[in-house]
Amino acid sequence: MAKKGKKYQEALKLVDKDTSYSPAEAIELVKKTATAKFDESVEVAVRLGVDPKKADQQIRGAVVLPNGTGKTQRVLVFAKGDKAKEAEAAGADYVGEEDFINKINQGWFEFDVIVATPDMMAQVGKLGRVLGPKGLMPNPKTGTVTFDVTKAVNEIKAGKVEYRVEKSGNVHVPIGKVSFEDDKLVENFKTIIDTLLKAKPSAAKGTYMRNVAIASTMGPGIRVNVSSLSK
Repeated sequence: MAKKGKKYQEALKLVDKDTSYSPAEAIELVKKTATAKFDESVEVAVRLGVDPKKADQQIRGAVVLPNGTGKTQRVLVFAKGDKAKEAEAAGADYVGEEDFINKINQGWFEFDVIVATPDMMAQVGKLGRVLGPKGLMPNPKTGTVTFDVTKAVNEIKAGKVEYRVEKSGNVHVPIGKVSFEDDKLVENFKTIIDTLLKAKPSAAKGTYMRNVAIASTMGPGIRVNVSSLSK
């Protein structure tokens, strides 16, 4: 196992590993333990009591964070005709059809999110093996397969994030940057937690939200009091 750097070790001393902090306390600690020279991202990691192997316990969706993520998302829209014009007017970074499918097949990935109109999915589906492993395949559950391209592009640009339970039962979601004001990070954090609580499958048994932690890109994980979140 790789040894952590001196700055990380110093940051770790600020965190009591036996304590579960309130969201506000955790955010405050995240800022104190973020020692990189760049504006680190802040991410929430949630361990859920679900079995992702079962179809009725898979959790996936998207939510617009009230204060954005601090990152400008580059949006590629697969659409044609009037819908292509609508996507351009909405501020999509790239709009096209076969031309972009060919570019992606040749290794082009200068985008963060793909939106596709339903009538384009037969063509976009050909990219499944390329986009799937990268988590870039458009999906109706996340609002990225839709004829309402204006809404889709606007939401993504406003700070829409996707969440998806991994095979291990974990969900990782960015909630902003270290430079954000504390209350804005707390508000984004609570939005994610509320969204995951509402997404609880009826088939899930036992404790649903098992562990929650917040961390900056280069900082240590800080546990959040789970019992206070589910109330």
